[in-house]
Amino acid sequence: MRRSKYRRANSPAWFSGRRRIVVVAAAALAAFGGVVTVTQISSAGTKSQNNAGTNSALAACEKLQAPARSRLSTQTRKGTYTTNNGQVTQHADDGAGDVATTAQLQARCRDWVTKNVANQTNRGRGNGQGNNGGNNNGGNQGNNGGNNNGGNQGNNGGNNGGNASAAPSQAASSAPANNGGNNNGGNNNGGNNGGNQGNNGGNNNGGNNGGGAVTPPPGAGLGVLTNSCDTSNLEDHDGFQKGNRCVSTEFGEVGAAANNPTLLITNAPRQVNRNTPFTIQVSTRNLIRDRFLAAGQGGYYVESSVLQNGIVRGHFHTACRILDNRNAAPAPDPVPAFFVATEDRRGGAQPDTVAIQVPGLPQAGEFQCSSWAGDGSHRIPMMERANQTPAFDSIRVRVR
Repeated sequence: MRRSKYRRANSPAWFSGRRRIVVVAAAALAAFGGVVTVTQISSAGTKSQNNAGTNSALAACEKLQAPARSRLSTQTRKGTYTTNNGQVTQHADDGAGDVATTAQLQARCRDWVTKNVANQTNRGRGNGQGNNGGNNNGGNQGNNGGNNNGGNQGNNGGNNGGNASAAPSQAASSAPANNGGNNNGGNNNGGNNGGNQGNNGGNNNGGNNGGGAVTPPPGAGLGVLTNSCDTSNLEDHDGFQKGNRCVSTEFGEVGAAANNPTLLITNAPRQVNRNTPFTIQVSTRNLIRDRFLAAGQGGYYVESSVLQNGIVRGHFHTACRILDNRNAAPAPDPVPAFFVATEDRRGGAQPDTVAIQVPGLPQAGEFQCSSWAGDGSHRIPMMERANQTPAFDSIRVRVR
C-alpha cells in the first residue's frame, strides 16, 4: 500500500500515527530506527542494541491488562454462534462479549514482538544482503576507482537500505528503501556520490525517491483541523471499546464507485408480538463477508480497509433498539435489545441475501431495526464519491 509523500519520510510504513499499537511499537522503533540512523556500527553494538529493543518491547507486554467488560444487548444470544444450518456465523454485540484475558493479551503481545521486532530486526541486517551490497559492490568498485572513502559510503548505503526494508510493512512500501540502499549505495560504483545517495535512500525509506520535494497534504488550504493523532491530547486508542481516545489507524483502501458496498433490508415484519422470534432478510452487494476482529479482543478500529479484486472485505451488522420518542433522535448510549455482526465468508460483487434470526423483542413499543456494512474495523465502508449512499438500511417494527 503506497504511503503519501507528505508523511514523515523516516517513519516505517507499519507505524502510522504518533503512537501505534500498544506501547510495543515505541520499543520496536528503537530496534529499527536507532540502527537506520547509524552509519558505522560494530556488529556487537548492533546486537546489543537490538536485544535492548526487544527486551524493552517484551517488558511493555507484561504491563498489559485486560479491559473491563462492556454492556451487552439484552436479548441477543451470547457469544459466537451459527445460523442458517451452520452456514452463517453471528458475533453477538460485534464480539464485545468475547473479552480477552490479561494472559491472552500478554501472550499475543510477546508473539508479536518475537515475529516483528526480534526476527525482523535480524532480517533487517539483510542476512548479509545489506552488507554484501556495500562491501562487494560499493566497496570493491570504490577501491577500483581509487576511492576508499567511497567504498565506506557505499557500505553505509547498503546497510541503511537493508535496515530500512526490515520494518514489518506492506511489500510496496519497503521495496523502495531496499532499492535505495542496494542500487544507489551498492551499484553506483561505491563512490562518494553513490555512497551518499545510498545513505539518503536508506534514511528516507525510499519514500521521497531519494529526497525529492515534500508535497502538500490532501485538503491543504481548506482549513483542515488535523489529519493525525500528532495534534491530539487524547490517549491512543488501543483496539478496545473506549471513548475519548485518538485512533491513528489509516483509512486504507477505497474502491471505485461501481464497486462500493450497498445494503438493503429486503424483508421484515412490520408488527410482532413481544418475545416472539422473527426474521430480517438483508441483501448486500460488493461486500466480501470474511473479515471480523472481535471488539472484545482488541479488534476495534485497528485494521485499515482492505480490498480484494476491488471489493471491500468485512462483515455487516444488524441491531434493534427501542424508540422512546418518534420525534427526536434517540440517545446513543443505551444498549440495544439485539445486535449481531454477520460473517459467513460469502458475498462479493453480486448481491445475495442473508437471513438474520431475531429471538424476539422484550417490550411493547416501536423499535428501529437497522443493518449496515462494516470493514475489518467495523466502520461503514468508504465510498469513492461524497454523494453516494452508505451501505445502511433501517426499518421500524411495532412490538405489541
